[in-house]
Amino acid sequence: MHGLGNDFVVIDARHGPDPVTPALARALGDRNRGIGFDQLAVLTEGPGGQNRVAFWNPDGSTANACGNASRCIAQMLMDESGATSLSLHSGFGELRAEATADGMVRVNMGLPQQDWQSIPLAEAVDPDALPLPGTPGAVGMGNPHCVFVVENVADVDVARSGARYESDPLFPERTNVEFVEILDRRTIRMRVWERGGMITLACGSGACAAAVVTARRGLTDRAVSVILDGGTLHVNWTDEGVWMTGPTQLVFEGTLSPAFLETVA
Repeated sequence: MHGLGNDFVVIDARHGPDPVTPALARALGDRNRGIGFDQLAVLTEGPGGQNRVAFWNPDGSTANACGNASRCIAQMLMDESGATSLSLHSGFGELRAEATADGMVRVNMGLPQQDWQSIPLAEAVDPDALPLPGTPGAVGMGNPHCVFVVENVADVDVARSGARYESDPLFPERTNVEFVEILDRRTIRMRVWERGGMITLACGSGACAAAVVTARRGLTDRAVSVILDGGTLHVNWTDEGVWMTGPTQLVFEGTLSPAFLETVA
């Protein structure tokens, strides 16, 4: 599945054991010998029929949240059940998802993590003025984000700068890195380097983080359109959490071959 080109492998493990290991995540994430993905999402069934989701990066590390993948999974489950709303349970807590009248899906990504310990940062610094070149802001959306406000995102070497700041000592769990250009108070342009070593066409939690940081600095309203390389997400930071709305797309369904699984056993 994908949301604006932010692509996912979704494993439905509701009726069996969760099969994913770091080695399997890395093998599936290989775009030449596996399938390739920006994130791997695993759907399992929790107590009382809860829809539980876990997220993996292509390097075999894990993440507590992935906004676009959550929207994709919500769409899949709503198509299956005929429901128009549901809850997903992630490492970041309960996420409420709803179908919209125009065929999109919105998800409440929860309240942003704004203090330095919960983002997390390695030391007590101002999250709105990190001691890094360009004075970026930081916020947690179940995963850490470092947001640079720039004059023109087209001028940014996203791969070079993203890789540099992803592993900066200020971020003990590494970080996603967003570069944001303010177009007007309700519109921003964003490019993103995702933790795990890649530029992606879109990032839902990153869009939420960018909206929080720019609103916190008084540069935008709390409801903004975020224009990404893959399309536009709509983000609204409310008192109940950060709502993120956009399209989803199912691409194909399949079964992993026994021969492939033997290579990563």
